Amino acid sequence: MDNVQKFGKVAVLLGGRSAEREISLKSGAAVLVALQKCGVDAHAFDPAVQNLQALREEGYDRAFIALHGRFGEDGTVQGALELMDMPYTGSGVLASALAMDKWRTKLVWQAAGLTIPDYDLLTAASDFDAVAARLGLPLFVKPANEGSSVGITKVKKAGDLRAAYQEAVKHDQLVLAEAFIGGGEYTVAILGAQALPVIKIEPANEFYDYEAKYLRNDTRYLCPSGLPPMQEAEMQRLALQGFALIGGSGWGRVDFLVNEAGKPYLLEVNTVPGMTDHSLVPMAARQAGMSFEQLVLRILGETHVG
Repeated sequence: MDNVQKFGKVAVLLGGRSAEREISLKSGAAVLVALQKCGVDAHAFDPAVQNLQALREEGYDRAFIALHGRFGEDGTVQGALELMDMPYTGSGVLASALAMDKWRTKLVWQAAGLTIPDYDLLTAASDFDAVAARLGLPLFVKPANEGSSVGITKVKKAGDLRAAYQEAVKHDQLVLAEAFIGGGEYTVAILGAQALPVIKIEPANEFYDYEAKYLRNDTRYLCPSGLPPMQEAEMQRLALQGFALIGGSGWGRVDFLVNEAGKPYLLEVNTVPGMTDHSLVPMAARQAGMSFEQLVLRILGETHVG
């Protein structure tokens, strides 16, 4: 935590215009307090309220991106910052855009031979009964370009699949139906070239939805995960591989499902994970012996341009 003056004036980008605005405000507030506690000259900056050009006009030297979802996690703000030669945290334009698109992330992973849940793309013209028969029930329907489980439905009856599609398509024109993998949910945080300890997620409700992530206090997070050491190490290796394949850098989080036999399936990448009191990356960092303040300084230390 020495020599934080080298970071100069830091803008914590928070809020924004996505469906995850409220979570971003919480993440950004936590990051801001931690940076200021460490002596960093950090200030809140909401792109939904201020024009990004004000970053230069107000003398900022770098940006800590705590924006979630569209216009923050999808490569758009990263591209704008690059045009301004403004160093920023996290992945670059391509990796951010790719990770935001769950379908195209799957295509990259499939091409590399990584194991992912079976899926179909849905349209209004889809044969929903045939999709349900092929993927099996239950299954999940989700918009391809949203985070925080926005627009996701767990479908238990084939007759409910069309309604789930209609809910998801409100959020994105690209909609996925994804096979259910029932052996457990896990996540691996990545910091630089390091995979942090694996976390097992045990939601008290149907699945790890928005409510379980941010509102409920009965979701269980197990860290240590309880996995055998070799299985945990393999999941960490797969997380680093999956993150590298999409071009990820700086920090992020890779989510997994595991089947009943213990086989891991890569699910998705978060290039700007949550940093709230319910969030997973700070939890994994604590297990690795790192305080929240140390974590945000590590992330800030990974800033880059392009």
